[in-house]
Order: sequence, then structure tokens, then C-alpha cells
Amino acid sequence: MITTIQQLKAEIENLTASTNEQVEALRIKYLSKKGEIAQLFNAFRDVPNDQKREVGQLLNELKESAQNKMEALKAATNSSAGQTDTTDLSRTGDPVLLGTRHPISIVRNKIVSIFSHVGFTIAEGPEIEDDWHVFGSLNFPPEHPARDMQDTFFIEKNPDVLLRTHTSSVQTRIMSTTQPPIRVICPGRVYRNEAISYRAHCFFHQVEGLYIDKNVSFADLKQVLLYFAKEMFGENTKIRLRPSYFPFTEPSAEMDISCNLCGGEGCAFCKHTGWVEILGCGMVDPNVLEACGIDSKVYSGYAFGMGVERITNLKYQVKDLRMFSENDVRFLQQFEAAF
Repeated sequence: MITTIQQLKAEIENLTASTNEQVEALRIKYLSKKGEIAQLFNAFRDVPNDQKREVGQLLNELKESAQNKMEALKAATNSSAGQTDTTDLSRTGDPVLLGTRHPISIVRNKIVSIFSHVGFTIAEGPEIEDDWHVFGSLNFPPEHPARDMQDTFFIEKNPDVLLRTHTSSVQTRIMSTTQPPIRVICPGRVYRNEAISYRAHCFFHQVEGLYIDKNVSFADLKQVLLYFAKEMFGENTKIRLRPSYFPFTEPSAEMDISCNLCGGEGCAFCKHTGWVEILGCGMVDPNVLEACGIDSKVYSGYAFGMGVERITNLKYQVKDLRMFSENDVRFLQQFEAAF
């Protein structure tokens, strides 16, 4: 009987199974009440008394070995089945690469999100505009240089139709059709007749903001721009406003932020001044309000505008504007982890 036990143990150790059904069949064959191991236990009563201790120990070892083998086979088949279930047989054999948002879209969405937190809503308008919305309503005199062909793309068959040079045209459309209070931001693409280089392009993207209500002051403008700078570039960012000139605002200013590379101490990027210009702003000129049908004696407001490419350059240190429009996959893949 000892030889029979040893042969059965070797047989069980060499068992294999590829499915749960096969494992169950082996369990029934060896470990069920009528299985081969149970039959050996039934025959144990006929073993001579002087061999009962040795045979009994071998039978217990055989049963334990068989139970361990069945558990191992069951675990192996479950693991194999789990791996098979996770395989998507409908997938293509070629790797599928995930795309990412364009850096301009990433920064534009971030700007929109920041201003939406303080009550600004999005306003959009056509890229092909008329002279009045782009220039006339914004206090541009007829002889203003921006009307020259060197700066503006005019439609040849109709000199009063042109590609907008700024998204301020959207602001004039809103002011002409909406009663204050008005609080909007106007993102979009604009066009200017400029030579293409690493620092300029014939088209780019802007986000302009407009707030009109009673008793709006320059202090309100400064506070919302400080909030934007800190949210976009970090809590330690500082701003400064320098006097400037724009036909549609008075007073006007240009805003600088402390250089986010050197912390305002001075480096090659900020030309060792510690400051980097990011946008223009000012109080809406009363002439603009009146041209759009808003009583300048009752209402006042502020406006600001920034180039999205400029903000993207500062945030990601992209030194060549042309990279944004060349669709180089190697360049775009660098922004897969961006927000």
C-alpha cells in the first residue's frame, strides 16, 4: 500500500489543468468521498498493525498534497482567465497615441477660467468685420496709422470690410446691443499685416476684457489685474502699471509683471529690468461709450487686452512664435501633461 500511495502522490504532483472545469474534475477524481484517496483511507483498516502508523502518516501527507495541488491549479486558471478577459480583441494592432490640447488652447482656457471666477462671461464675434466696429466706434480718427494697409488686412472689393485687428470689435458689438452692467471677456483670433518672424506673426490670439457699470474706477481695474497675475503666474507675482496711450481708453496703461524666471532680480529674459510687459489696459474713453449708445455721464468702465501667445511664452518659455502654428508633433507632445 505504501508503494500505491507514493505512486499516486507523484501522479498528483504532475497534474495540469487549463480551465476551472478541468480542475474540478481532478478534485472529484482524487478528493471526493468516492475518490481515489478516500478509497485508500477505506482500505486503511486492512493494514497490519505494525504498519498503521507509517501508512496513516503517508495518507495524511497525500491528502494534504492533493489539496494544495488543487488550490494551485485553481489559482493558475483564474489568473489566466482574468488576463484573457482584460484583452480587448477589437483594438487595432497598432499603438493608439493620445492627443493633447494645443498650448494656445491651454492658456486661453486658463485665462477664461480665471476671469470667470470674478464674474466675467465669454463674448464672441466675427473675424471678418466692418470698419466701424474695428476702428470708428473705438475712437480711431480717420488718419490713424492702424488704418493703413501696413497693419490691417482689408477686403479688396470693399474697403470698409476687413479682418479684425483686435477683439475690441466684439466689445463694441456688446456695448451697442446690451445695457450695463456689462462684464465680458472676448477671446479670439486676430490678424495684422506684419512680417512673420520668431517674435511676430500675421495672425495671433487675444483675450480682451470689458467691465461697464456705475462708479467703476481705475482701482477696480488694478485689483482684477493683480488677481489675474497671481492666479496665472503664482502668488508671489507683482505688477506695475505704466502710463501709455490707446485711442479707446483714457487714462491708459501698460501692465508689467515681475519676471517669473528671476523673481524680479533681473535676467536676460526680462532684459535685466526684473519686469515683463503682458497687457494694455485703461478706462473706457467716454467717446467710445457715447458711440455705442451708453451714457458716459452715468456709466464708466475699464478694458484690458492681452496676447495669448505672449502669456504662453512667459508660462512655458517658448521663444519662437512660429512654433505655435507649425503643428510640429514633437513640439506639441511637450504639453501632454499641461492643465
